[in-house]
Amino acid sequence: MAKSQVLVVHKPLISWIFGKNKILQLLLVVSAVVSVFANVIPLEMQKRIVNEAINLRKINLLMIYCGVYLAAFIASSGLKFLINSLQTVIGQRTVADMRNELYRHVISLPLSFYRKTQPGLVVAAMTTELATAGDFVGMSIAVPVTNLLMLAAFAGYLLWLNPLLAAITLSVYPAVLLLVPVLQKRVNRYNKKRVDAGRRLSGRIGESVAGIHEIQANGAFAIESHKFGQLVDRLRRIRIIWRLFRYGVKAVNSLFTNLSRFLVFAFGGWLAIRGNLELGALVAFLSAQEKLYDPWKELIEFYQAYKTSSVTYNRTMEYFDTRPEYAMVPDGRDPFELDGNIKVEDLSFETEDGTRLLSEISFALKPCEHMALVGFSGSGKSTLAQCIVQLYQYTRGRITVGQKELATLSKKDVVANIGFVSQNPFIFDGSIEDNLLYAWKALPANEDASNQIDRPTLDQKIQVLQQSGIFVDVLRFGLNTTLNGREHQSLISQIIRLRDKFLAEFVMDLKEYIEHYDEMKFLLYSSIAENLMFGVPQRESFDKKKMLDNQFFLNFLKRAGLKKPLIKLGGDLAGQLLNILGDLPPAAVFADKMPIEPEALEDCKRIVAREKKDGLDALAEDDRRLLLQLALDYSPGQHKLVDLSKELKDQVIKGRQRFKEAVGAEDPGAFAFYDRSDYIASRSILTNIFFGNLKTASSRAQEQINRSINQLLIEEEILEDILEMGMQYRVGSKGTNLSGGQRQKLAIARILLKEPKVLVMDEATSGLDNESQARIQNLLETQWKNKSTLIAVVHRLDIIRNYDKIGVMKAGKIIEMGTYDELMDQHGILRELVDGKR
Repeated sequence: MAKSQVLVVHKPLISWIFGKNKILQLLLVVSAVVSVFANVIPLEMQKRIVNEAINLRKINLLMIYCGVYLAAFIASSGLKFLINSLQTVIGQRTVADMRNELYRHVISLPLSFYRKTQPGLVVAAMTTELATAGDFVGMSIAVPVTNLLMLAAFAGYLLWLNPLLAAITLSVYPAVLLLVPVLQKRVNRYNKKRVDAGRRLSGRIGESVAGIHEIQANGAFAIESHKFGQLVDRLRRIRIIWRLFRYGVKAVNSLFTNLSRFLVFAFGGWLAIRGNLELGALVAFLSAQEKLYDPWKELIEFYQAYKTSSVTYNRTMEYFDTRPEYAMVPDGRDPFELDGNIKVEDLSFETEDGTRLLSEISFALKPCEHMALVGFSGSGKSTLAQCIVQLYQYTRGRITVGQKELATLSKKDVVANIGFVSQNPFIFDGSIEDNLLYAWKALPANEDASNQIDRPTLDQKIQVLQQSGIFVDVLRFGLNTTLNGREHQSLISQIIRLRDKFLAEFVMDLKEYIEHYDEMKFLLYSSIAENLMFGVPQRESFDKKKMLDNQFFLNFLKRAGLKKPLIKLGGDLAGQLLNILGDLPPAAVFADKMPIEPEALEDCKRIVAREKKDGLDALAEDDRRLLLQLALDYSPGQHKLVDLSKELKDQVIKGRQRFKEAVGAEDPGAFAFYDRSDYIASRSILTNIFFGNLKTASSRAQEQINRSINQLLIEEEILEDILEMGMQYRVGSKGTNLSGGQRQKLAIARILLKEPKVLVMDEATSGLDNESQARIQNLLETQWKNKSTLIAVVHRLDIIRNYDKIGVMKAGKIIEMGTYDELMDQHGILRELVDGKR
């Protein structure tokens, strides 16, 4: 970091007042000065209207003075709006600048800072606390300038009207100036406590959210609620006292202001009765004295805002007053291009509390050599790896990369030459592609590469997706995409052609896995409603959950002779369902296995009992409706509760054509009916290709279907289009839409795309299955053998045989170093570890 650069946490609040806002602040001052005149003129007009126009009964003067009064009032209102607008712009711009600068500082702080900091505290400081300081900066020039000028103008006008009365009126303000600072000190004290208590509360919330799995797994709801309740109560008490002192400041100000008005009424009235003060002058004096309160009140509030924002701002900056361990950018040069030569000499690392995690570690690697770090749990393997990538600053010894001392390198130097994959990689909210390009974009040469031409090619992205093993997942994400007909017309035409080839070439091979849409057959893996409609609803009224509210649909069922048979089927299903369940709780077996919601089970019991006693015809309309819904949702291939009669199946198939005709006559756009020559817009690409329903979700079925479809995608030359769509898949916050293995593969892929000279992997494959781990290891031993120097923290000892060197760690030291065969022949710790794993 350049020595001349001032850390944002060391900037005083006052330094933000001008900064980028000089022109706007100057415009505020000019507006404030003009505003003062616009506010004083109406006072003089009031006096003249009473004393001259009304008293002398001159209409022309009345009109002139009223016109000037109105013009001044309009000007004053416009200037007030302008001043408030400028304050808002300045305040919000300053808040944005504060947040940006502080954020850049915060993300550069060492990991040790975050070990003792709750995420909630950082969030609260960045979002809430800085807003107060920004608001103050917005008013820092306009409010004192405007109101001091207003006070001076009004006070001068009062002295001009009547010096004695003005002196008596203004005599109360010195007392306010003495009392307010005393009360404000108490306000400041409790404001500090409020900020600290608020941070602790935010930290508790952040910790609870981060540890929600543990809370729910252990049922620790009462424990966490109690902790939270204590913090809430403390904050409540502090905020009450803080607000009471703030109200005390306002009360003192209001008391003395009203006392000033009392003096005007009493002494001014006495002067007017004696004839020593004109009535118009008294009216103007009262108005001026009334207006005197507004700038005084705003100055008091400004004083409070200054103290509050100062406390909050200083507290925030003090909290983050830690220097980054390394410079962010090189000082006056481009980042170094280093070779993969690594040398570690007498390296030690101690925590802030003096705990030694690494001790006197030494080793050397030539460019493109691969070293595995193995050892007992807690031996310091990960700590060593993180020291090499500048995540921790070692306390003694040295590390050189390409003959450069690591401690002297900037973060950009390290990023340009070293890649790191952790055991628990973080995936950012966004798309697969966003995360894939994350490390590549951070390279110094690519930070400003917005041109698509400069970005990695699709072939490069596909290559690393295949190497890391996430290619199949990304392709599946693409196949599960729905297409917009207007944007993808050409692709849709290709998919329809591909569908024909798929049905022609693979329909027999995959018949046990896929049930294809056939207008002349009853579909066992579709619900009865889907069988009947044989298409996709385009109107909300035909949605699955709203069908029985659709009178057209109900009338059709009745005309087609399907309503009674389906209600009877619903009764049979309810009875069979209850026979299977017995007294089991519904949640134990329901999920997607039953055509009914668990909460409807009690109604089913009542309906079945009533049906057995009195028959279907005796059921209430709501009960018949529930049975009808049960039947419409029933999918024989999925639910397998009862066998449908051939007569009912045939009746549904016949009703299918009648339904199509009825909808076409009533509302032609209500349905997109299945047609082999048409694309189903609301279904995924995959469903459109095999034009049917999956009978099973088994991995074997998925693998065989994917293999068949991939072959056709390649033949039709649209595989890359589908992959690009798959790369736009949204991974969710922290990658929650991906499995743990997918997150780890994606993290590996983004580092491979970066192609670093040095690659450090901290148990980067520990969350993968054996096959995926073997693929990554084979990749490292072949394609990456001559590309990068590799340091890998390894948890599986069966994959370390081909490493150039193996470092065995124990208690923060490397106690053995050599090749696999050398260390095994020594019958030392590695031999003990390997034999223990067998």
